[in-house]
Amino acid sequence: MSSRRNFLGGAGAIAAAVSAATVSRVAMAALPEPVLQDKPDTMPPLMPANGRPYNPVVTLNGWTLPWRMNQGVKEFHLVAEPVVREMTPGFKAHLWGYNGQSPGPTIEVVEGDRVRIFVTNKLPEHTSIHWHGQRLPNGMDGVTGLNQPGIPSGKTYVYEFVARRPGTFMYHPHADEMVQMAMGMMGFWITHPKGNHPLIDPVDRDYCFLLNAYDIEPGAATPKIMTMLDFNLWSWNSRIFPGISPLVARQGDKVRVRIGNLTMTNHPIHLHGHEFVVSGTDGGPTPKGSRWPEVTTDIAVGQMRQIDFLADEEGDWAFHCHKSHHTMNAMGHDVPTLIGVDHREVVSKISKLVPDYMVMGERGMADMAEMEMPLPDNTAPMMTGQGPFGSVEMGGMFSMLKVRRDQKAGDYTDPGWFKHPEGTVAYEWTGALAEPARFKAEGAAAMKPLARPADDVEVQVRKPAGGHAGRH
Repeated sequence: MSSRRNFLGGAGAIAAAVSAATVSRVAMAALPEPVLQDKPDTMPPLMPANGRPYNPVVTLNGWTLPWRMNQGVKEFHLVAEPVVREMTPGFKAHLWGYNGQSPGPTIEVVEGDRVRIFVTNKLPEHTSIHWHGQRLPNGMDGVTGLNQPGIPSGKTYVYEFVARRPGTFMYHPHADEMVQMAMGMMGFWITHPKGNHPLIDPVDRDYCFLLNAYDIEPGAATPKIMTMLDFNLWSWNSRIFPGISPLVARQGDKVRVRIGNLTMTNHPIHLHGHEFVVSGTDGGPTPKGSRWPEVTTDIAVGQMRQIDFLADEEGDWAFHCHKSHHTMNAMGHDVPTLIGVDHREVVSKISKLVPDYMVMGERGMADMAEMEMPLPDNTAPMMTGQGPFGSVEMGGMFSMLKVRRDQKAGDYTDPGWFKHPEGTVAYEWTGALAEPARFKAEGAAAMKPLARPADDVEVQVRKPAGGHAGRH
């Protein structure tokens, strides 16, 4: 992280902020420095240095925004600006975001905190911020034209309200939404309970990330903002597999994962090897009597889901969207299905004209994951990621829950690949296949027929003449 000293400098920015919200002269003596982050790594949790204590979250491939305390008010500084986001090693996107990243930094507060957020606009057009799910004064809700004027380029506005209820929330623009959200402008907001809460259990590890999607053509770097459905990059916190960090836990840890959806479709998020309960939404914690065990939860557009589970099974467990096309990177949607097509004759003719011609797709797409075909610069392979047994054949919205017995408390480093105990990995069978005894047991009829004719009866069907006229 880094700070920009004298970022705004001068009375002009202060006057702009004062015009947007009434703040005391002491609070406006100087703006908090904007803290920036340009690394795509998952940063360690930010322990609160002041204010009310809480158990911090870990933002997947992201970070938490520091604050300063000013006469009992928790002050933050967000900078809306163009950013370059590494979506996976070898592929970077030109996006819009906050404080050097897309999504922007996570904001963590405690129930009852008075919060003041300075928002500086470095975009080429006006913007605003809507605090999704918050109870606040109407004039702080951030809808341009309805609740406030847009924040002009080069200006700073102030939002101030009390974090009235604990839960899982997010922030995003409510100005030229189609463009600004398609360009990656969004961020997470966590309000922690101020004490023991009957519906919010303490956990050992608390992760959060946002679902977002882009349409970036191979070789390009800027999203196509007019796309409505045919996105080709499905991401978690603007990262695609294998660029998404694993979620690490010690065996026996109680784990919480908070997920928000700002794509244009729903996502059934599926966890292997464990069951979870949906413990909260952007409406708040769910009643305990309404919870039941799941392994998949569907998250609709604009929704937040908070899941809790016990990480009690060691291993590297897949964690992904269950829509198959959402676990692939840049792909063409108009490619014909060629499975089972015999290409031999046409290949012999095409090869005379194109010596390097290669048949693809006649046996499925798995072999493409291992082909190191030349790609345009700044392009992510469609299916990628190497595991201990070969290609994982995944992309997009895919990561892993890595549970280890010897992972230390508070240690979020990747422990590497799981070492399977002997005899616990699926293997090839080379022996004879004996006929299971149950097949013989299942061969007889369930009931004996009664009064069966001695000879087979041939049934003849005669079609009535005269058609169907007059018949009912």
